[in-house]
Amino acid sequence: MRAIEYSRTGEPDVLTLVDRAVADPGPGEVRVRIHRSGVNPTDWKSRRGSEAGTPVDPAQVPNQDGSGEIDAVGQGVDAGLVGRRVWIWEAAYQRPSGGTAQEYAVVPVRHVVELPDEASYDLGACLGVPFMTAHRCLTVTEDGPDHLGPGKLAGRTVLVAGGAGAVGNAAIQLARWSDATVITTVSSPEKANLAALAGADHVINYKQQDVIEEIREIVPHGVNTIVEVSPAANAAIDAAIIAMHGSVAIYATDGGNTFELPVRPSMVPNARWQFVLLYNAPDSWRPRALGDVEAAVRAGAVRVGPEAGLPLHHYSLEQAAEAHAAVEQSIVGKVLIDVR
Repeated sequence: MRAIEYSRTGEPDVLTLVDRAVADPGPGEVRVRIHRSGVNPTDWKSRRGSEAGTPVDPAQVPNQDGSGEIDAVGQGVDAGLVGRRVWIWEAAYQRPSGGTAQEYAVVPVRHVVELPDEASYDLGACLGVPFMTAHRCLTVTEDGPDHLGPGKLAGRTVLVAGGAGAVGNAAIQLARWSDATVITTVSSPEKANLAALAGADHVINYKQQDVIEEIREIVPHGVNTIVEVSPAANAAIDAAIIAMHGSVAIYATDGGNTFELPVRPSMVPNARWQFVLLYNAPDSWRPRALGDVEAAVRAGAVRVGPEAGLPLHHYSLEQAAEAHAAVEQSIVGKVLIDVR
C-alpha cells in the first residue's frame, strides 16, 4: 500500500511516499481503509520536532485525524464493524505506524467513531483534533456543563478568539448547537464572513474595533467562556471582559510561548485560566467529548466547507508535503489529503 512516512524531523520535504505492507489488526484493533486524512498544526509540529534532522526510528506515519471504513478487525472486536464508516482520532499518537496518511491504518477500536451515512468523509476527517479541542475548551468553566448539546450553554456567552481557524470554527458550531451566545474576533472582513457563516452571533474585527468596548456593549457582565488561541496578545483583553467565575481555555500559543497574566483582574471574578492539550487530557472527559461530537454529527449540527465558514483544501497523498506546508503557513480553512 502507499504510505507517507518520515524518518527524521524537519521541513515538509522529510515526508516520503513509500510502499508498506498492509498490516493485520491485533487484539482490540481495527484496520481502516482511509479515504481522507486531516492535517492539523499538531501534525507539522510533531514532524518538525524540537531539532531538525533528529532521527525518527521507527519511521512515523503522520496525521492524527482521518475517515474511512473498517475493513478488518482483530481478536475481541465485533466482526459486525467490518464495512462501517468511521472517523478516527489520535491515530498517530504513540503509534509510529498508525497515522492516517496511508491507504490502511491499524488503530485501537476505541479510536474510531461511527460516521453516519449522511455525513461526508470530508467532515469525518475534520472532527478529531479541532472538535475535540473545542469541546474541551467549552466544558472547563466553573459549574460546567460537562456535556454539550441543545440547551447546555443557554444563557451563557462564549468568546472565540480567531473564529476563522479550524478550532475556532468548531468552537462556534458546538457553542451555537448548545445555545450559547457566541462572540468571535477576527483580523479581516473575509475572516469575519467565515465566522458568521459558522454561526457566530457577533463578529469583531480586532484590527478595526476596540474589542473590550464592543464586548462590554454586548454583555456588560462579561463573557463566561473564552476559547483562546493567542494568550500572548489577548491576556489583558481576556482579563478585562471575563465574567464572574468565567474561564479562559488556552489551546495554542500563537504569538509566543509566554505571556503576562493579569493577576488582580483575574482574581476578582475568580476566573480560571485553563490550558488544553488533547493527548493528556483527563480520561473522564474523553468519552463525553466523543459522544457529544458524534451526537452533533448525527443531528446535522456541524458542517464543513465554505458554506460553513471552513473552506476545504484537497491534496493527493503524493502532495503530503505541500499539504503540511499549507497548514504550517496558516492557510485559512481545513487541509485534507485525499487518500482514496
